[in-house]
Amino acid sequence: MGAKILVVDDEELIVKGIKFNLTQDKMEVDCAYDGQQAIEMAKEKKYDCVLLDVMLPVFSGYEVCQRIREFSNMPIIMLTAKSEDSDKILGLEYGADDYITKPFNIMEVKARIKAVMRRNSLNENAAPKNNDIFVFGDLKLDHKNRMVNIAGKLINLTSKEFDILELLLTHPNTVYSREELLKLIWGEDFPGDVRTVDVHVRRLREKVETDPGEPKYVYTKWGAGYYFHD
Repeated sequence: MGAKILVVDDEELIVKGIKFNLTQDKMEVDCAYDGQQAIEMAKEKKYDCVLLDVMLPVFSGYEVCQRIREFSNMPIIMLTAKSEDSDKILGLEYGADDYITKPFNIMEVKARIKAVMRRNSLNENAAPKNNDIFVFGDLKLDHKNRMVNIAGKLINLTSKEFDILELLLTHPNTVYSREELLKLIWGEDFPGDVRTVDVHVRRLREKVETDPGEPKYVYTKWGAGYYFHD
């Protein structure tokens, strides 16, 4: 059996069409029609990707994305009928990996699914470094288990937030531009722009910094990029 995909949309015809096309590519497709059902299914099974509509009954797609991020880093692609940049950024802030605006071409959907799965696979199967545990002050990053602790407290990071922190932490005082981070973390084929990086860095700071306005880990080099201060 191929990749396991969860399609979440309250429009049955859209779900039916996506499922038909994905199964043609040997993917195993489950379907949910409201936010509550989506959360329950995501808890029961580990999916390789979730296609998640924004406008849903019970819980919105944003709420579903946020709740899934509390227990899983499975890739999430938001489906939205809204094309405004603010809506796309909001989805990223809630932990989505990518977004597709309706109406969409099913070939684009397939390409985006394969891209996020490929990036996720590369992250999970990355060759271990010489040291699996990195410690800076009260921050401890476990490379092998992809966990971060600060003063003994487990910090729940999304996959991309972890990747950004690990890259900066393992190259202290090296400034990475937003373009470099987008290329290194999201890959050459990611269709988004550098605002994606800013959103994730802001979310990362909110989780690891005592005062995000006065960071002690992830610094900004104005006009240049971001770096980890050693």
